[in-house]
Amino acid sequence: MRKTGLFLVLFVLFSSVQLFAQENIFNEIARQMSDLSIDMQWFLSYQNGKEKGIEFNQFGLKRGYVNIKKKINDTFSGRITTDITVDKEGDGEGDIEMRLKYLYLKTQLPDFAFFTKPYFEFGLVHTPWLDFEQNINLYRVQGSMFLDRNKITSSADFGVVFMTNFGGEMSADYKKNVNKSYAGKYGSLSVGVFNGGGYHALEKNLNKAIESRISIRPLPDVIPGFQLTYHNAFGKGNIPESPKWNYNSGFLSFESYSFIFTGEYFAGIGSFDGEALYNQVTFDPSDLEGYSFFSEFKFWNNKVSLLGRFDNIEKDLPGEPLISKRYITGIAYHFIKGSKVIIDYDVLNHNDPAKKDSHIFEIAIELKY
Repeated sequence: MRKTGLFLVLFVLFSSVQLFAQENIFNEIARQMSDLSIDMQWFLSYQNGKEKGIEFNQFGLKRGYVNIKKKINDTFSGRITTDITVDKEGDGEGDIEMRLKYLYLKTQLPDFAFFTKPYFEFGLVHTPWLDFEQNINLYRVQGSMFLDRNKITSSADFGVVFMTNFGGEMSADYKKNVNKSYAGKYGSLSVGVFNGGGYHALEKNLNKAIESRISIRPLPDVIPGFQLTYHNAFGKGNIPESPKWNYNSGFLSFESYSFIFTGEYFAGIGSFDGEALYNQVTFDPSDLEGYSFFSEFKFWNNKVSLLGRFDNIEKDLPGEPLISKRYITGIAYHFIKGSKVIIDYDVLNHNDPAKKDSHIFEIAIELKY
């Protein structure tokens, strides 16, 4: 009887220790998960048309992103973003491949003077321009932005970048109903040093590129959605021969609850990947210039949007310059916050008969959750 009682006491003690240990493990897991967020974004499409002289009719995956963010403390946080797409040219042509888009340590700094919510990113980080534009033109699901599409700059790269808002932030109403990103009351700033080849390329020379953006909101209390932006890059194209690559661009934007408009003009030399060359022997870069316009009209409590875009780019080549014009028009239905279905038609024309024109009809879905 005494042995049975002793056994029961030991069993209760052992079970209590086990439960206490498990509870501590669960509490630690819960603590670790409390500041961890995971979200996903997919671009799925049906396309019918002709591109570079090749006809196609296909369903496909245009892009997929998985974002994992972790707040370490009030100063440090981290992010990993996977970029999922279809291999169109490599050894695994047609395979779904995954690469990293972002992988960085973010260091939040205290406000000081005119600077609001300043921070650094170190690692595989945002470059100054494209994330800003893509938070105004929300139709990356249709295709990449003007300078990205023409390989003037990339959306992410290895390096370090500093970002800050100016003079406090816009009202809660503006951030809720118009745009919560880069919502500095008087604008925002981003400047960084990068490898220069973009997030999907190895560094192929010794150069480092400097890229920057400054946006000014001149009348925040009168025309809150109006901003003037200047952005640029100075570096070398990412090939061993290191041709010049730089550009300067002016961008104006207006955002409201029911209407968005942007206009951009840029001029530069070469491209970040080193392929925009005037002379393939001496590796002299081409002069480039161009402009782009985008507009969106929103209806029915912002559930439906009509959008249009026009891109024009001129590349200096021996003989006649190559001029390319792109026309995009579409209609979108927004069914969940951040998610949409878009029907669009995309036409690309060249003045050079050797370059094949393209036209694509598309039904695309952007799903965010």
